[in-house]
Amino acid sequence: MPETPDATTASRIRSVIRGADVFLFLATKDSMTSRWCPWELGFADGVKRDEQIAIIATRDASGNYYGNEYLQLYRRIDQNSAGNSLSWYQKGSQLPQSLRSF
Repeated sequence: MPETPDATTASRIRSVIRGADVFLFLATKDSMTSRWCPWELGFADGVKRDEQIAIIATRDASGNYYGNEYLQLYRRIDQNSAGNSLSWYQKGSQLPQSLRSF
């Protein structure tokens, strides 16, 4: 991001999102408070199919969990219940799926 984002910045972001096969939203403390990141997710929602968007929810060192707002709306990538590997989950589901089938 340039120091002062502008209309050219937004145009570039739109172009990259349109051209991507998949849009992954990394939900961190900073991305959730960013002015741009939620806008990018909203733009992706308008131009991508549901199966092309996934949220990667994160936890910080204090155990705070980020991304809850979006977990019922999109697929997510997260640790499985055993906590030893990553899986993906259909929107709203708690049933892990192999990342190979993503």
